[in-house]
Amino acid sequence: MRVDLERLLRSQGFGSRAECRALVARGRVAVDGQVCEDSGAQFETEGFSFAVDNVVWNYRKLVYLALNKPAGYECSRRPVHHPSVYSLLPPPLVMRGVQAVGRLDQDTTGLLLLTDDGSFIHRYTSPRKLVPKIYEVITRHPIDEAQRAALLGGVELHGESKLVAATACTLLNERKLCLTVTQGKYHLVKRMVAAVGNRVAGLHRIAIGGFSLPVAMPLGQWMWLESPSGLGDLRDDFD
Repeated sequence: MRVDLERLLRSQGFGSRAECRALVARGRVAVDGQVCEDSGAQFETEGFSFAVDNVVWNYRKLVYLALNKPAGYECSRRPVHHPSVYSLLPPPLVMRGVQAVGRLDQDTTGLLLLTDDGSFIHRYTSPRKLVPKIYEVITRHPIDEAQRAALLGGVELHGESKLVAATACTLLNERKLCLTVTQGKYHLVKRMVAAVGNRVAGLHRIAIGGFSLPVAMPLGQWMWLESPSGLGDLRDDFD
């Protein structure tokens, strides 16, 4: 499909119609390495690449991202006590409306998915989908086999009518475990660990569904996800 440059820029989060026209008129947009000053010039969307202020972007109808969230950030566009995780992304991604797929507490680190695909958000947050989420949990006190068994067997949480159980739980050392849950309830892991008589001292999400956070990905960095289907076929380039 051929679309004019102004519409392409707007669709990718570079501002209003007037703002995108101004970007082009000021010579800040290049296509195939050449400045393009015609906002009405038309291009095929498939495979389209452009640069704004020498930063290269590829056209994406929908955006899928993974962020290695640091502590001290809120998963909100209107944060109250800490900076927003959206401040870690380039403005065009925020402008086009990417949203966090679920949330992490401000003191929880690790994998956070973001997208502007509403159906993807629904699939990965719907309680019926039972999408597995894997956490590394550091406990305040030594955790033993009895506590591990209780997490797997199910614990009673305030406000819940049924027992809530982990689908997998592995002890990594006396104060660290790897815990898999399929629900997305408020403070779920912290409440489960408290229910077996312990406390969470550190919480880091390492995987969601079929995607594991790359070990080499620094805190605060993000990467493109090129395929939302099973979160496979991913590029290992960090931005």
